[in-house]
Amino acid sequence: MKKRILSTLLCATMLVSMTACGSKPAADTGSTTAAPAATTQAAGEAKAETTAAPAAEPAADAIVLTYAEVNPLDTIVGMTGQKFKEEVESRSNGSIIIDIQASGVLGSENEVLDGMLGGTGTVDISRISAFALTSYGGEKSKLLSLPYTFVSRDHFWKFAESDLAREFLDEPSQNGTNLIGLFYGEEGFRHFFTKDPVSSIDDFKGKKIRVSNDPVMVGLVSGLGANATEVSFTELYSALQTGVCDGAEQPIANYKSNAFDEVAPNLILDGHTLGAIQVVITEEAWNKLTADQQNILMEAGKAAGEYNKSISEQKENEVLEGLRASGVNVVDVDDKTPWQEATKQVIADNTKGQEDLYQQILDLAK
Repeated sequence: MKKRILSTLLCATMLVSMTACGSKPAADTGSTTAAPAATTQAAGEAKAETTAAPAAEPAADAIVLTYAEVNPLDTIVGMTGQKFKEEVESRSNGSIIIDIQASGVLGSENEVLDGMLGGTGTVDISRISAFALTSYGGEKSKLLSLPYTFVSRDHFWKFAESDLAREFLDEPSQNGTNLIGLFYGEEGFRHFFTKDPVSSIDDFKGKKIRVSNDPVMVGLVSGLGANATEVSFTELYSALQTGVCDGAEQPIANYKSNAFDEVAPNLILDGHTLGAIQVVITEEAWNKLTADQQNILMEAGKAAGEYNKSISEQKENEVLEGLRASGVNVVDVDDKTPWQEATKQVIADNTKGQEDLYQQILDLAK
């Protein structure tokens, strides 16, 4: 109960802070403490779906695990989190409750990870981008975010369903990071979007492109001739609105759900990275669970990963169709050779010492 009160107070504080700095109000905030109902939105937007049976009535002594998600619930990752919640609560007969705090109310991915690693106890589970662990010693995770590594979704899922993936998920606990990887998923290929129209790689020269605190993304943007500009995700809307940034990059569903098309209505489909995601839990929270409960989380993670695989491409296509219909300037990239050439150096810099492991990932495309 004490943890839930602290979590609620922190959420309220973060919301007030975001409003004060001029950020775009989140499309879907607050927590989910019961199985979410299906929602209906305008054509072209992703819809939240409930495919699992409703969660059991919470037990009086239920364990509540706070789950942080930086994006709204109607995104691919938000829907994946809801599926995980439903599976955990159903399989545990209500003895484990997943309290999803969505739309970044608990902070950016890095802020959430800082808290999880610092032992604040505010967040137990978080959905993160695979590359978010790079700044925390995730050398293997870094390989998943290198540009043009995955040539297709099938390529990624061959990795995610292989024995190699478990080796990557185990890296945080093995290097003393105090996190345990539960499962992988993806949120579609990531693309650049800008305030002013762009038609080719040449148009990126000199532009201020938002990046997170990540050497791969900094190297990627620099390779395109742009200026990497570090901005928190929760501040990105206002940064684009005020000209702090000229552009950024996100998966298509997140681009729409966070209303970035309002301030940067030009989308170029370069597909530089497949948005690999993973869900992690703190060792402190993990150790509070019995062996049976730990197994429930792992099995629920498998189900959530399969659900993510089944919806991602369809939802992405629905959103893209809606964006085109709404007047967003969508530019297709037919020849990615110049983009691949421009990013060779960042790949070379970030695979040193792990060339064989990286090659194993590439070989899964065959």
